[in-house]
Amino acid sequence: MVINEELLQARKKVAHRRPKFVRQESWRYDRLAESWRRPKGKDNKMRRQLSGAPRLVKIGYRGPKKARGLHPSGYTDNLVFNVKDLGRLDPAGDAARIGHAVGQRKRLLILAEARNKGIKVLNPGKEQKAEEASEIKGEPSIMKKGETTEVSNELRAEDAGDEDEMEEGELDLEVEENDNEKLKDNENIQEEKRAQAEDKPQHEGTEERKNRSAAGNQNGHKPERNDT
Repeated sequence: MVINEELLQARKKVAHRRPKFVRQESWRYDRLAESWRRPKGKDNKMRRQLSGAPRLVKIGYRGPKKARGLHPSGYTDNLVFNVKDLGRLDPAGDAARIGHAVGQRKRLLILAEARNKGIKVLNPGKEQKAEEASEIKGEPSIMKKGETTEVSNELRAEDAGDEDEMEEGELDLEVEENDNEKLKDNENIQEEKRAQAEDKPQHEGTEERKNRSAAGNQNGHKPERNDT
């Protein structure tokens, strides 16, 4: 829907007659861009506005005062960051533009409140466009007028569910850490048992040798000596 069509037509008429302001000799040198720069030379023909020189930027080329700042739809462009900012807008001539830094949760609340108040949103996003397309086809829309509180309650319930999931995840992590510690303790105990089992035969062999030598001394047998 387009409003203020007369103002838009007047602005378009003035813009059509407005010349294109370019930098001097930008058409001559590739290193110079066409972006506007005011000529400052003492004998500059463009500054002096001699015959055949390009036009200078002047205040007389401005558009109608009432049409300045209007969106191509005819509404005034107003930046909105929360639901409270919609209260200062007039649905008859003001349109809302949701700020870039606004998150998904606040965006849904702003869209629901704007629909409830009949305020036009200039950047509704993909979800709002899909809803409008479904309404045109006759399908039921996702959100209707007066559902702002329901949306907020659903979002709060989702937030509470996310918190519960986070708590459950933390508990699962604690249980996993405890299980890992128990496994490490069991592995250490098994390694100690293996080490003790490997050391046992050596001790038993030394004790048997000592017993044999003691028995030999009691029977009068002397150990053989090799004099060679």
